[in-house]
Amino acid sequence: MNTEEVYSSVKEYYGEVLKSSSDLKTSACCTLKAPHPTIEKILDKVPDEIKDKYYGCGTPLPFGIEGLSVLDLGSGSGRDCYVAAGLVGPKGSVYGVDMTPAQLSVAEAHVEEYTKTLGYDKPNLHFRNGYIEFLEKAGIQPNSMDIVISNCVINLSPNKRLVMEEVYKCLREGGELYFSDVYCSRRLPESARKDPVLFGECIGGALYTEDFKRICRQVGFEDPRVLSVTPFEIFDRKLKDLVGEAKFYSITYRCFKLPQLESICEDYGQVAIYLGTIPEHKFSYALDDHHVLETNKPMLVCGNTASMLGETWLKAHFRIIGDRSVHYGAFDCGSGPAPTAAAGGSCC
Repeated sequence: MNTEEVYSSVKEYYGEVLKSSSDLKTSACCTLKAPHPTIEKILDKVPDEIKDKYYGCGTPLPFGIEGLSVLDLGSGSGRDCYVAAGLVGPKGSVYGVDMTPAQLSVAEAHVEEYTKTLGYDKPNLHFRNGYIEFLEKAGIQPNSMDIVISNCVINLSPNKRLVMEEVYKCLREGGELYFSDVYCSRRLPESARKDPVLFGECIGGALYTEDFKRICRQVGFEDPRVLSVTPFEIFDRKLKDLVGEAKFYSITYRCFKLPQLESICEDYGQVAIYLGTIPEHKFSYALDDHHVLETNKPMLVCGNTASMLGETWLKAHFRIIGDRSVHYGAFDCGSGPAPTAAAGGSCC
């Protein structure tokens, strides 16, 4: 499919074919884990129509983001934007970009009502009609966002590298792409990539994990981190035959805009201490799937991890001891659990 055919297929599938999440033929566009109680509490306030047309594959919403600017790529009916609006508070702002008029219509219809429900004086929730490959054309300015989220959408893009370039450009330094998407254990054959149902359900466009890491590094996200990995199934026999032995995963990645990140983990003798200041992470904080910092317990970390915790939007919640003035060689990552091969995570 060429670019216009992809756009047309996605608009038709999400704007006309799918009426609710019960119409899905796979579990790819379903959040398989129960949300955190804080998110459940906010979801109780979100209008039912918004939730009924939700097709996400994870929960890409970090905590501790009060007062920050958040962008949701491919925001659809706006479910994650509505939740994020509750997390950032009245001093923060949330923007959603989507190219499907039917979905945007649903998202925009409840903004005023929801603002009153949250008790805010004015809306902090804004939606833009546009393409995630061309964020500036959709009104998202360079260096304007603290966090970009996305929920099972980037795989639908005909130009994933361009999406990543646009995300990197719109983030402030120290900002983060925190998102869930569908990935594959191998490159898919053309027959699977062109199937309209597989494509619409986020499978046909799923990237091979190693290819995703290559794109990250090419655009500036040097050290993508895996936060969680959830395998999922294809139920339909005909669809299974198209993908063969390929395995699929919903993966939540964290990609920081930090030009000083290095290609491998290096040891500078730095120590990180989590201050326990995020209420939803009272006892510990997971940076990724094998960096879990207990509150007030010092942890030896590599230079990249120190930067992620001490030079980003997270810095208010961490204390970093040491700098990069003395180098002790490569950081030993062998003492902790390694990411799965399917996740394609970095050493550290």
